[in-house]
Amino acid sequence: MQSMRSHDQYNTTIYGLDDRYRGVKGQRDVLFVNEADIIRLGFKPGQKADIVSIWDDGRERRVKGFTLLAFDIPAGQAAAYYPEVNPLVPLESTGDGSHTPTSKFVAIRLEMASETGLIMAKSA
Repeated sequence: MQSMRSHDQYNTTIYGLDDRYRGVKGQRDVLFVNEADIIRLGFKPGQKADIVSIWDDGRERRVKGFTLLAFDIPAGQAAAYYPEVNPLVPLESTGDGSHTPTSKFVAIRLEMASETGLIMAKSA
């Protein structure tokens, strides 16, 4: 998964909930996914899911209640807005040379939504 800005966003300042670039209106807790991947993983477009970061440090990184949006994106890839998905980025995962967090390359898995609208990161 990669994190990205919406149309009405400058860095982490969000000026509106509409993203004219991607056709999203009134929401930001969305995950852009290839439609075939959504179906292959047992979900339906528009369904809510929890996104869990895959990183081997014993910590759970999860954001809850994201709407799965079918989007023209390569199979096996996903994208979401930041800062909403920042809790998924392991700070120990950094780019070669830059040592910045790898917010454009986060391994994730999807789970059926447990609760909506909550963000959490907890130690195991």
